[in-house]
Amino acid sequence: MLFDLRGGHRGKVVKVVYAVLAVLMGASLFLTVGPVNIGEIFGGGGGSVNAAEPYEEQQERIEVKLKKEPDNPDLLLSLTRAQINAGTASATEGPNGEAILTSDSIQAYQEADQSWSEYLKATEEPNPGLAQQVAPMMIQLAEFASSSYTQVEQRIAAATEAQKIVAEARPTVNSLSTLAFYTYFTGDTKAAEKARAEAKQIAKTKGEREQIDKALDEYKKNAATFLETKEKAEREEKKAAGSAPESLQNPLSPGGGGLGG
Repeated sequence: MLFDLRGGHRGKVVKVVYAVLAVLMGASLFLTVGPVNIGEIFGGGGGSVNAAEPYEEQQERIEVKLKKEPDNPDLLLSLTRAQINAGTASATEGPNGEAILTSDSIQAYQEADQSWSEYLKATEEPNPGLAQQVAPMMIQLAEFASSSYTQVEQRIAAATEAQKIVAEARPTVNSLSTLAFYTYFTGDTKAAEKARAEAKQIAKTKGEREQIDKALDEYKKNAATFLETKEKAEREEKKAAGSAPESLQNPLSPGGGGLGG
């Protein structure tokens, strides 16, 4: 599902969705693990191929073992983690300290996405630590490497499911708030409100509960904007169903080019 971005209205739609996803990605890291020094994650000078090399070598060793045991959940867990770590190490630091995915990061994350799916099929008890890495990775893929609203939705849903694993195993204010946050973007307001209520119940002070409400009220509003924009774009896509292929562009890229394929 791709969209014609030549019209002014379409351009506004793209900018709104892109901005909402940027907010989603940026806040997800804070909510999941607390305030983070991005410079420390990337070794102070941004990501590099060299920084990812140990994880890529680890990945290769695991893949050799998987040829003999393709359904081994422990190997699939290790593979997914190595791919996520390689993607993170390949990322660069943006002007505001945010993580910017490179083509190498995206490739590693897409491989991790596939490995995660295989891991979920191979285990009955997904590892919450791995799920905690997967959830924000899926949000980053939604922003940087999605070529349609459908793909964005799928990745936000996958992030939400991963975060649900985390919250069920480790019910904390942060894990439940993040679950509520992601769930608003799936359109399941009832489930989001339930996670929100559980987070507030765990909160120890009135001030903390107020902070949860303040943050989630904003994300709920952003989610409503995202969902409304998506629906409008889908209606526009139906009207433009007869457009020539060359007029179709990536809905998530301000310039229409994007990283998605």
